[in-house]
Amino acid sequence: MDQITVYEKPTCTTCRNLFVLLKEEGVDFEKVDYHVLGLRTEEVKDILAKTGLSARDVLRRREPVYKELDLGNRDLSEDELVALMVEHPALLERPIVLKGDRGVLARPIDKVRELF
Repeated sequence: MDQITVYEKPTCTTCRNLFVLLKEEGVDFEKVDYHVLGLRTEEVKDILAKTGLSARDVLRRREPVYKELDLGNRDLSEDELVALMVEHPALLERPIVLKGDRGVLARPIDKVRELF
């Protein structure tokens, strides 16, 4: 069985609720606190490929850095957005759950069931 990896921030309420759901379902998972560990370019591209989402789709619009960089009004390429997520990990929406070659942005958290 493929390992489940959750990209999370420990203080995030949605992440904590997801962990409760996964534990109730008896699912083992690994947590990645990307706010502390950071992200590599290849890692962000892998997340996007597995979820089928674009970099714009996984931008966390409520983060102060999103507004500071005026990302809502800038026409940036996929590579430019990925580079910004590497530089500013808070820009990546959470939680993102990967299993094998598939993944989901678990918002709402029930979307994680698509991977079971």
